[in-house]
Amino acid sequence: MRLWTIHPKYLDARGLVALWREALLAQKVLQEKTRGYKHHPQLVRFRAQSNPSQSVAAYLRIVCAEADARGYSFDATKIAASGRSQPQTIVTTRGQLLHEWAHLQRKLQLRAPDKLEQIKQILQPDPHPLFVIVDGEIEAWEKVAEENRNHET
Repeated sequence: MRLWTIHPKYLDARGLVALWREALLAQKVLQEKTRGYKHHPQLVRFRAQSNPSQSVAAYLRIVCAEADARGYSFDATKIAASGRSQPQTIVTTRGQLLHEWAHLQRKLQLRAPDKLEQIKQILQPDPHPLFVIVDGEIEAWEKVAEENRNHET
């Protein structure tokens, strides 16, 4: 499961579809409608919110809007109704954003070099609109070899 900090506009088609499915799974986990993935580290920052379901619903609405902009038809009715009001933003670090940016570029190099070509000049990617970026290293919940934790930022 990967709930990207980066804006979904940077994802290739395969990545956007995967994000949609994984965020829907995250929504089910946070609503306690599934037994798996309960302790997945990608959910830490959503669980820290006063209304985790509302936050993941807001996250999903942005992903759905990106899909709509590309002409895809994601089913917005799958987004929980409890997420209709404005959620609080989630603070995350520049180190996390840049770690994910490097991770995405490695993925695109293998599966979508044309998409990588479109974005490779970007040094500071936009975050998903739910996130506010502050200075800092890669988040503690991120699964990263310790020797790489401070080197990707």
